[in-house]
Amino acid sequence: MKIQTGHGTMTLTALLAIYSISMVTSLPGLAISPILGDLQNIFKDASDLELQMLESLPSFIIVPFILLAGRLSVKINKKRILIIGLSIFFGCSVIYPFSNSLWLLLVVSALLGVGAGMIIPFSTGLIADNFSKQYRTRQLGIASSITNITLVLATFLAGVLADLNWHYAFLVYCLSGISLLFAFKLKSTPVVAPQTSPAPVNTMPDRTKHNWPVSLMFLYYFITFLVLTVPFNLSIYMETLKFKDPDISGTFISVFFLAMTVPGFFINNIINRFKNYTNVISTAAIAIGFVLFLMKGGAVLLTLGVILVGLGYGCMQPIIYDKTSTSTTESHATFALALVMAMNYVAIITYPFILEGLQGIFSTDASYFPFLLSTILAAAFAVFTYLKRETKTLGIEVQS
Repeated sequence: MKIQTGHGTMTLTALLAIYSISMVTSLPGLAISPILGDLQNIFKDASDLELQMLESLPSFIIVPFILLAGRLSVKINKKRILIIGLSIFFGCSVIYPFSNSLWLLLVVSALLGVGAGMIIPFSTGLIADNFSKQYRTRQLGIASSITNITLVLATFLAGVLADLNWHYAFLVYCLSGISLLFAFKLKSTPVVAPQTSPAPVNTMPDRTKHNWPVSLMFLYYFITFLVLTVPFNLSIYMETLKFKDPDISGTFISVFFLAMTVPGFFINNIINRFKNYTNVISTAAIAIGFVLFLMKGGAVLLTLGVILVGLGYGCMQPIIYDKTSTSTTESHATFALALVMAMNYVAIITYPFILEGLQGIFSTDASYFPFLLSTILAAAFAVFTYLKRETKTLGIEVQS
C-alpha cells in the first residue's frame, strides 16, 4: 500500500514507523506518577526532592538533547540519530524493572531523558521531510493525536501494572521496542520534492531562512503553559469543590487528553472550515473552558471545561508544527521543529516555579488561583489572536 505525500508516495510500513515515534514521545515520566506513593515506602530514607527528581529528571535532560538532536540532523544521517536514541530508550526500559536502588533509578531516568530527547524531533521532522502541503498538515495532526492518545492509554496501563508490582509500571517504556524495529525500515535519505524549474541564482546568502522560529516557540510555550493548569492543579481544585470521589480528577484529566487527540484527525477539515479564525476559535475555546472552571459548578461544567481546553490546544498544536516546518529550508526543518517542541518541556519545567512566584506576589495559595490566572491570560490572548489573525504566526494559509 502506497501513501500519498504530496510529491510522490511512501510505503505504509514507513508511515507506521513515523507514527510509532509519535507514540514514544509521550512516555517519559509516565511510569513514575502511579508509584510515587510506593517509592516513598520503599525508599524511606529518600528525600522528597530525590523522589520528585525521578519524575522530573527526564524532562530536564530532554530539553538539551532535543536541541542537540535537531542540530545534528542538519549534518548527520537522521535515521542513525533516531536509532541511537531509540536504542538508549529501549535499553532503559529493560533496565528499569530490575532497578532496586534509588541511585540506579535516577541514573536510568537521566539516560531515558537522553534517549527521548534524541527521538522527539523526528516525530514531526520526518513528516516535514516526507510530506508537503495539505498532506503534511494532515500527517502532523495525526501524529499529534497519536502522541496524546498514547499518553492516556499508557498512563492507564502504567497504573494497572503498578497495582500488580511497582516494578511492572516501567514496562510501558518497552513500547519503544516497536518503534526501534520500525526505525530500521525507514529510508536513510528522506524524499525531496523535485524542482520544476531551476532555482534563481542568489549571490547573497539567505540567512533569514535559518533563523530560530522565535514567535512560534513563544506561542507554543504560552499555550502549553496555559493548559498545564489542568493536569497540574485539577485534583487540588476539586478537593475544594468537595467532590465525593477523590479519584475522579484522574477521569477528568483523561477526558482532557482525549479531547486533545480529536482535532488532529480532522485538522485539514477544521482549517478549511474556519480559515484565519481557526486559532481565534481555538484560543476562545481555551478561555471559555477556564471560565467554566471558575463557575465552581458540578461535574457537567467541569467536563465541558476540560473538553474545550483540550480541543483548543489539540487544534493549535499541529498547526504550530506545520508553520514551523515551512518557516525554514527543508534541510533545517527538523532543527526548527526541535526548537519549538523543546518549549513543551520548558513549559513543564518552569510552570511550577512561575506559578509559585505569582502566588507569592499576590499573597494567595487558593486552589482557584491557577484557573483564574489562566482565564485572564487565555481571554486576553484570544482577543490578541483575533486582532492578529492575518499575521504570519497566528494566521492560517489554506492549502489546496
